[in-house]
Parts: sequence; C-alpha cells; structure tokens
Amino acid sequence: MTFVPTDYLPYDFANRRHIGPSPAEMSQMLSVVGVADLATLIDETIPDAIRQKEPLDFGRPMSERKLLHHMADLAAKNCVLTSLIGQGYHGTVTPPAIQRNIFENPAWYTAYTPYQPEISQGRLEALLNFQTMVSDLTGLEIANASLLDEATACAEAMTMAQRIAKTKAKDRFFVDENCHPQNIAVIKTRAEPLGIDVVVGNPDDLDAETVFGAIFQYPGTYGHLRDFTALIEKLHAAKAIGVISADPLSLTLLKEPGAMGADIAVGSTQRFGVPVGYGGPHAAYMATKKQYARSMPGRIVGVSIDRHGNQVYRLALQTREQHIRREKATSNVCTAQALLAVMAGFYAVFHGPDGLKAIAQRIHRKTVRLADGLRRGGFVVEPETFFDTITVDVGPLQQAVLKSAVDEGINLRRVGKTQIGITLDERTRPETIEAVWRAFGIDGKDEDYTPSYILPDNLIRTSAYLTHPIFHMNRAETEMMRYMRRLADRDLALDRAMIPLGSCTMKLNSAAEMMPVSWEEFSLLHPFAPQDQADGYTEIIDDLSAKLCEITGYDAISMQPNSGAQGEYAGLLSIAGYHRANGDTNRTICLIPMSAHGTNPASAQMVGWTVVPVQSDEAGNIDLDDFRAKAEQHADSLAGCMITYPSTHGVFEETVTEVCDIVHQHGGQVYIDGANMNAMVGLSRPGDLGGDVSHLNLHKTFCIPHGGGGPGMGPIGVKSHLIPHLPGDPNTGEGAVSAAAYGSPSLLPISLAYCLMMGGEGLTQATRVAILNANYIAKRLEGAYDVLYKGPKGRVAHECIIDTRPFADSADVTVEDIAKRLMDCGFHAPTMSWPVAGTLMIEPTELETKAELDRFCDAMLAIREEIADIENGRIDALNNPLKNAPHTMEDLVKEWDRPYSRETGCFPVGAFREDKYWPPVNRVDNVWGDRNLTCTCPPMTDYAEAAE
Repeated sequence: MTFVPTDYLPYDFANRRHIGPSPAEMSQMLSVVGVADLATLIDETIPDAIRQKEPLDFGRPMSERKLLHHMADLAAKNCVLTSLIGQGYHGTVTPPAIQRNIFENPAWYTAYTPYQPEISQGRLEALLNFQTMVSDLTGLEIANASLLDEATACAEAMTMAQRIAKTKAKDRFFVDENCHPQNIAVIKTRAEPLGIDVVVGNPDDLDAETVFGAIFQYPGTYGHLRDFTALIEKLHAAKAIGVISADPLSLTLLKEPGAMGADIAVGSTQRFGVPVGYGGPHAAYMATKKQYARSMPGRIVGVSIDRHGNQVYRLALQTREQHIRREKATSNVCTAQALLAVMAGFYAVFHGPDGLKAIAQRIHRKTVRLADGLRRGGFVVEPETFFDTITVDVGPLQQAVLKSAVDEGINLRRVGKTQIGITLDERTRPETIEAVWRAFGIDGKDEDYTPSYILPDNLIRTSAYLTHPIFHMNRAETEMMRYMRRLADRDLALDRAMIPLGSCTMKLNSAAEMMPVSWEEFSLLHPFAPQDQADGYTEIIDDLSAKLCEITGYDAISMQPNSGAQGEYAGLLSIAGYHRANGDTNRTICLIPMSAHGTNPASAQMVGWTVVPVQSDEAGNIDLDDFRAKAEQHADSLAGCMITYPSTHGVFEETVTEVCDIVHQHGGQVYIDGANMNAMVGLSRPGDLGGDVSHLNLHKTFCIPHGGGGPGMGPIGVKSHLIPHLPGDPNTGEGAVSAAAYGSPSLLPISLAYCLMMGGEGLTQATRVAILNANYIAKRLEGAYDVLYKGPKGRVAHECIIDTRPFADSADVTVEDIAKRLMDCGFHAPTMSWPVAGTLMIEPTELETKAELDRFCDAMLAIREEIADIENGRIDALNNPLKNAPHTMEDLVKEWDRPYSRETGCFPVGAFREDKYWPPVNRVDNVWGDRNLTCTCPPMTDYAEAAE
C-alpha cells in the first residue's frame, strides 16, 4: 500500500525556478497590495477588452532532466562536419579557461549594459582590452566596443561614411565584388530605403569622383590579397571615405588597414575563440580615425577619473546614442555583442601577439600545403597569393567533389558553377588536409610538403601591435583565471543582486537553459552548411516559432534579427515592403508617441521615414486627440505607427485597439514594440490588439542573457499579409538584415528550453507575478515617493516610474545621487531619467523573491529618510551620504572627515554585512572623460600616476 500524506501539495519545480516568491510570500504581498488574490490584481491591471480568450497550452512542463534529454536528442539531429566554407566564419578553439570563466560564468553573462560605470569596472576593462586589440590590429586610433555582426558593421560603415564624407556625391557607394555575399546583401538592404545607390564591381573600375565611399574585403571572399592604398588615395582626393572589412587574424601578418589609409575598418572577431554557432552570436568590430569618433555608431569605452582622481572606465560619448538623440542618432544600435567581445579580447590576452601570429602562420602554412597538393594533382588554384582561402576550378566535377568531401566529413564552398572555395582555420589538422585531397581524388600525406609562406612582400605587416602590458601578462592558467576573477569581482551582475531596470527585464537565465549553448552539436555548425546537416536547429526554430506565434497572435516569425533594435528595423522594412508592393511608395510618415523607446525613432529614420511625434496626456497615455489629428493630417502618406505596449510609462492603455484602428483606417500599419512583452505573455497578444508586426526581445522576456550589453535576439512576428516581406536569406536572397539567416541561432535553445520547462501556464504565471512584484514595490514605496503613472484602478503593469524630481528643489538631490547611493546598498540602480528625465523606472520581474524585493524597498525608504534629513537640515546639503556615494573600501580605511559615520556611509540599510559588494571606484567624472577622450588601454605609467 502506498502512503500518501493527507496534507500533500504538488510542488512545481519548473515554475519555481523562474518565479521568485513562494505561494505563501505571494499571499503576504497581495495583502500589502490590497487585493484578495492574483486574479483580482490582474483584472484591475489589464483591461478586459484586451485579454486573450484562450490559455496558452504547450503541454506538460518538462523537468530539467527531461529537458536536457530532449535537447540532447535535438542536438544529435545536427550533423557537425568540418566546415571549410569560410565566407567570414571560421573554426576556432575556445580556450577552456575562457569557456569556463567567461562564456559559462553568470558573473559575466548576467551583467547589464555598463551605464553605471562604478559597478561595471570589470567588464569595462575587458571591453577596453577588446577595443585596444581592434585598434592595434587595424592600425586605426579608436574602436568601438562591438557591433552585431560583420555584415551589419559593413552597413553601419556605409552610413557613417555618408555622414562624414566631404564629397558632393552623397547618394552612391561602391562595394568590392570580392566582399562576402552576406555583407553585400545587408549593405543593399540598408542602402535601399535611404536612397543610396550601391555599385558592386571590380575595384579597378572604381570611379572615386562619383561615390561618397567604398568598401573593400581583405582578404577577399575568394582569397585574393590586394593593397588598397592607391584606391583609398583616389577616394581621399575626391573627398570620399575608404572602408576595409578585414579579418583581424590575418592582420597579424598582413599590412593593416590604417597603413593603407583606410578611414574605417570593420570585421568580425568570431575566430578569436567564439564558436561559429550556426551563425552567431559573434562580436563585429569597427575602428576609425579619432576625428570621426563622434560619428561612429555603437558604444565606446573610454578612460576617465573618479572624484578622487583615480583612473576609471566608462562608456564615452553617450550623447551619440539613440535613446538620447532619437531620430538623429548615428544608428539604432541598442544591443551590441559585449559578452562575445569580452571573449575575443580575452582570447588576445590569452595568446598575446606572438601567440596570435603563430596561429595565423600555422593556418597560412597549412593553406599553402593544401594548395600545393591540389596543384600537383592538376587543379588550377587561385589566387597566386593568399592567407587562408583558395578557390579551385574543377570544371564539371564540382558536384562530385562536394559530395566526396561530405563523405570525408568535410563541407566545402560552392563557387559559381565550376569552382570550389576552401578556407582553413585554427582547427585544421593534417588529417583534414589529406581528407580534402582525397575528395579531389588525390592521395598524399601532409608531411610530404615543406612548410612555406607565399604572402606578397608589399603586404607584409611591419608595424607592432598588442604592445600594451596586458597582452604580455604571464599567461599561466592560474594567472589568467585570477585576472578574470578579479574583473568579475569589480562588477555587480544578476548573480549578486537584483537589477531592477525598467524596460530592460533582467530576469533569470537558468543553468539548465544555458547548458546546451556550449554543446558542440550547436556551437560548431557553420551557418552555410547544407540544410540536411541542421535538422536539429530546424526543429528548434520551427518549435520555438510556433510557440511564439501562439504567444503573440501572429502568423509567422522571422528569427533573423539579432537584436531588439534590429527587430524594429526588420519590422519596419516589412511594412515598407508591403506598401511598396501595393504601389504606396508615398507612405513615409511614422507616428511615434513621445514615450516610445529611444530606438523607435532611430529605426524609423533608418527606413527613410519621417517621424511625427505624438504627445502624451497628463496620465502618461497616448493623447488620442493628438494621435487622431495627426493620422488624419498625414492620411495620404501615413506608413504606420510605432507604439510600445504596455506603455513605456508602465501602464496598459485602454485605448490601444482604438489607436490601431485609427492607423488602419488611414492606410497605415501598426508596429507594436515587444520590449514589454514580459507583462503580456499568456494574458494578452499584440496580434489580437491590432498589431501587424512586433519584435520580441528574446534577451529579455525569453531568458537569453544580456551579457553586459549583448548577445540578443529580436525576432519579428507578423500577420499573414506581411509574410512575403520578411527578411530574405543573406546568402542567396534580398532584404537580409543580418549576416546569418537565423541571426544568432545558437542562443535559441535557451528560449525554447524556457518555454518547455515553464509550459503555457508557467509562462502565464510568470507574467502575473511580474505584475505582482511591480505593484508590491509601488505600494511599499507609496507615500515616500510618487508613482508617476498608474492605470484607471491605481495599478501599474510590470514596471513603475517613481518621481525623484521634487528632491532637486527640496534637498539638491538628483536622480543620479539616488542611483549611486543604491550601489552602497548592493543594488544596480533602476533605469535612470528615462522615459522621463529625473525619474527612476523600476522593473523587478518575476524572478525576485519577497526578501530581495523588501531589501530593495527598505533601501529606497532609507534613502528617502536621508533626503528628509537634508531637507530638515539634520545633515549637510553638500557633504552627505548621497552626494558622496558610492563609498569604496578605500574611503572606509582612509581618514574619515565626513559629518556622518563610516557605518552610515558604507553600510546603509539593504547592504549585506558579511557579503557586502564594494564599488571599486568612487563616482565617475563623465565630463572629464569626454573632454579627454582615451579609448584604448592607457600606458602603465598612467596607472602609477593615478595611484599617487
């Protein structure tokens, strides 16, 4: 007889993994909020008219063990051959120390974008290493902290060249026909709505007087090496801009772009230890001359000082960014690829300049041996000189050779109708070379060939690179491990504490969901491998797409956009394509509420639209009268509108369906920004509200980690009429927005695993609890702070905005003072001064337990008491814990001359006593950093001077 206790209660481990508060804690929180149950709270928060009618049903949630078995079955359906396809993607070896201590370490992958530099010094230093590496290898003065992928970096370089060129020929751009096909495809996509005529051709045919710039691939996609110095001189004579897309590993041997006079260099750092992952994620790079720094897209890490003059790191020139400049931004880049840039930078630190050069030399020697063997076998091999890529003419034998290579376990590249491309890499072994020869019908042994080099003399690099001491540190694994640990300890990531960032949804990336990303079946697949070798990926993409369609109410999903901003762009391109197909080429007006995400107007500008802002009413909602008037005013030219739902103000606006109807009545399409989808999953579907297209931030709602500012995924869902206008295949079609067909597909197992382990009801419960947690914080802070916007029944959605503006007048306390004081308490600040200047936007998500929510609320209430002490004259208005925050351990041990105690300063309410997080630096001087712009690793003498 089986004993079943009478008080047995089922315990849902799957849901509790992601949902912080226990059922008992939820009851306590609901009591504070003032409702009887969670259902009542949701009824008071989300208008009944927009609630979805059918619950999500994905079947029974999987346990971790079942999930990992399932993912292993899917992985086994991928056939991982040795891919020598090249085309910008290479086999690489991730040093295990980097894989374990960076790639698989939550201290690195759960971090947020380093907008609060005092608690981001570790990843900022790592990104500065990356920038220094890029600047050194390219021979240009300044680099950014990464872009999304090489193809989009090429497109960004084109638009940057248009901004900075002094020529009058502002509508034509030349593209080297030897660029990788995906680079050409994405450049064309970006150029078309901006009215840029892209000319693809032989560099010898370049007419510099007729273009604002030109881009060259180095080495070329088929292996050719060329010195572009003379061509760039012609461009400069015509006041045009020269861009080189360069393989950074080849630059350890080859003449660098800066030495050729290039104004901009771009490329991918994928082969610096980042798995190919069926296409991503990988960190692209961009470098330029210092004079163009303020025109460069993406984030830039710079050196500054803190209030005591100590050297520190920060994001420089932030006024260029899209959330500040809106439609005037240099690009809509939001998510970069910080985690992958950190990996690539550490790869350079790990190997040093000599190690990188040795890797490049080995690859080149192997390619020379491979080519010699093919020539001895009677094949014509091009070009005469090369780095790692050759093209072999096989005439009518192309298909037979490709099949024979697959039989040998190798993928080669089909080039035209009679040629085959081969690119060797760090993983190439002698056995690989011999297998390629056999595929061509040649018997030979690798050891029969003498190592040799055939690089052209005029392209041999003569300048030094990676001279900074960081690239010459003792590379014993113990020292590397400790260096990575030291940097991680300087950061505050989600593995330490709550990161309550409104609109950014910092939620759990569970270990079970993350594990498959490192598996070779997912990480080693080339994006252009034959489709029948990627059945596991196909099943993952199909399954996740179906689930996302059910969640959103859309009819199809494109996985190609590899960031939220890229998703916005792709969605608007789909709308533009729809209008163009209908002959409505005049529809170029986009209505965007003032409360919209900062990337929205920048994305609209990128598709050639004119942004018309729509005002908000006193409650923070879209001013419906203003919206209707502007839709009527621009009825003949209305392309669409971009709205965020629930609004960026943290409210479910009841007029959303009316807004959508107005747009449709006037011939436009509705783009609903999916950044706040964490408040909707299972409860409301954007496709049912009237949305025609939405992007989903998988790095927010669906658990892909932020990684300190990327990776990300921003797939778009569309209604059926927009399906023909989704992004095209970057390797074969038109309309591509990213370098790979599925963006960064090696991340997709994370989101699928999240859906499978939560199930439909679990996902819905996560949404409910996210709303509960936000309302609990709003209620606990009520009276001490004003919540700026609420729904008709006094509820907020998944986030709330608290107003700190009154304290500037009453106590000379700014929102920045409060943000820095929260660091003393062991918290990352909420989103600061956006979407309303002088406020804090708080989003706790569903992951936080009641204890962590209370710790945060207690800290905020204690800060309000400190403000009251200033208001009442009990503490000095200029010398107080808020103005001096954050407090470092150095402050604690130095002579204390402040009118409050060490304990008050360093151990405020909320701070842990035993496990306190100590900000490593004092408040950063942002103005000094922008006035004294330094964006590469400073010499060691600077560290010594800063320490004095």
